[in-house]
Amino acid sequence: MSIEVKDISKSYGEQKALDTVSFTIKRGEIVGFLGPNGAGKSTLMKILTTYLNADEGTALVNGSSVTSQQKEVQKSIGYLPEHNPLYLDLYVREYLAFNADVYKVPKARIEEVIQLTGLTPEANKKIGQLSKGYRQRVGLATALLHDPEVLILDEPTTGLDPNQLVEIRELIKNIGKNKTVFLSTHIMQEVEAICDRVIIINKGKIVADRKINSLSENKEQVIEVAFDYRVEEQLIQNIPHLVSYKNTFDFTWELTFSTDKDMRPSIFDFAHDNGLKTLQLNLKNKNLEAVFREMTKNED
Repeated sequence: MSIEVKDISKSYGEQKALDTVSFTIKRGEIVGFLGPNGAGKSTLMKILTTYLNADEGTALVNGSSVTSQQKEVQKSIGYLPEHNPLYLDLYVREYLAFNADVYKVPKARIEEVIQLTGLTPEANKKIGQLSKGYRQRVGLATALLHDPEVLILDEPTTGLDPNQLVEIRELIKNIGKNKTVFLSTHIMQEVEAICDRVIIINKGKIVADRKINSLSENKEQVIEVAFDYRVEEQLIQNIPHLVSYKNTFDFTWELTFSTDKDMRPSIFDFAHDNGLKTLQLNLKNKNLEAVFREMTKNED
């Protein structure tokens, strides 16, 4: 395993940031780490990168303990924190050379990471002259300098415009072909586009751990439909493949089907056969956003 977390807990005073968190990540996986603000994402990442110590539990990165073998862990991890710390007055190559000295890696590695992260067009500029997207590339290049086996990225696309988002996503996906990547984000589409798996944390506890492809393979189909007249429950029950239904408001129904077939045409036919019109028809399949909302909703 690349990352093993077992019963990790961490408190700040009376507030419990992490509550007996456990999971494992295999070598070569790209795993998204989702959760509301204050759920414990950054705290766990700081523990895995040895910036913080847990109150209880154990964590291993490439078989090394984050508490008793910190140097070994630091050598095997590339870390991009949420607020990417850069020296804006340094040139890109100058900054990477400084970090290469820290990591004690050959200077030839600088050109390799510049090419790998697509920094070549901007490599002769000062970091302060770069766009946010290219500054993130500098952060990723720095994290990759010592060729770590594991990349931990905390909100790597925060503040990027749509074009920069696509570029950084593709970059992370390509890097993930040869490394284990563990990234936190608030952007659902990012996880669906990049990751093999998602872990969702809420109030310090893991509430979901799923493969991304299992979401798209879900045969449950939820359709919201509004008719122009009130429909009796007995009539709704006649629609084929229906497994549950709910009258959400007045003439509006939420219908759940279990089938690979798109049931929207069948609902149109049902309306026509019963002298009804459909005023609204929305497919509400259980995608990642729906799972996230379901798992992190506040309950009184």
